[in-house]
Amino acid sequence: MVTIYPESQSLRLGVVMKRTPGVTRWAKWGWKAVAVLPGAGDASWKLLRSEGDVAEYHAATLDLWLYRSDTEAYVHELEARVPSIYVVLRPEPGEGPADMVITHVTVSPYEAQDYCDSGEEIVEKVPMPKALLASLVEYVEQHHVEEPFVKRRRNKQRVDQKQDGIG
Repeated sequence: MVTIYPESQSLRLGVVMKRTPGVTRWAKWGWKAVAVLPGAGDASWKLLRSEGDVAEYHAATLDLWLYRSDTEAYVHELEARVPSIYVVLRPEPGEGPADMVITHVTVSPYEAQDYCDSGEEIVEKVPMPKALLASLVEYVEQHHVEEPFVKRRRNKQRVDQKQDGIG
């Protein structure tokens, strides 16, 4: 991991995309993010393996950033049945075999939801490798501070008795 600021760290992740034959006449190929490679070197749609019409590519290598301020989201992801990494894809014709650009990777489900809300990107959920899971657990143990729940209490002052601003 690389540390730029005391409250953040980054890790290089390679994204593996799988190409399968399309199931309709309108889509020749189906694409899906299937894995990430922790510590991968740079690559741009490098063919990893192929079997008939099915192929897997090391499509891109991006930085996964971890921030101290987002540890609550990381804890939420670690509590999931299958902890995952979210790969954000943006369709752009002419940008590689899949006509997609891999723009971002995150382990924060909250950030992934924000990308889903925009409707401009595709967000793929990929199972987290054990090596990355161990690094994330270590980061959370080091930086997460549990904030106690504080129930707000209403002010018992009666505001309906006073006429203010009539006009």
